[in-house]
Amino acid sequence: MEILENDAIPDTVECAGSLKNVIDALYVLNGKWKLPLILSLVKSSKRFNEIQNEVGGISSKILAKELKHLELNDFITRNVYPTTPVTIIYEATDYSRTLQSVMRELSAWGGQHREKVKLGMQKQLV
Repeated sequence: MEILENDAIPDTVECAGSLKNVIDALYVLNGKWKLPLILSLVKSSKRFNEIQNEVGGISSKILAKELKHLELNDFITRNVYPTTPVTIIYEATDYSRTLQSVMRELSAWGGQHREKVKLGMQKQLV
C-alpha cells in the first residue's frame, strides 16, 4: 500500500471545502449499487435484464429505483424505442464517464484493502 508522506497538511478552509465536496459526491453516489451500475453501463449500453444479470444480486425493484436516480442525476439515459414490444436501452452519459478516474482509484484501493484483510486473516491463523 502506498502512503504519501510529502503531501502538505491542508489548512482548515481546504479541509472544510474538501469535506463538503466529498459529502456532495457521496450523496449522489450513495449505496452499494450506483457505481457498479454506472460501471456496467460505461462498458456498453444494456437492457434492464442484461444489467440485472451482469450486476447480480440486485432485485428488480431496487434496480428500477437506482436507474431512475441515476437518470435524474444525468449519469445515464433511458432510450425508448417504439418496437413491439417496446425496447428500452440504458446507456452511460458523458457525465458518467467523468467518474472513470474515481472508479479506477476505488478499484485499486479495493484490491489493496482485500490483500490487507487476507494478510490479517493469515496472521490470525498462525
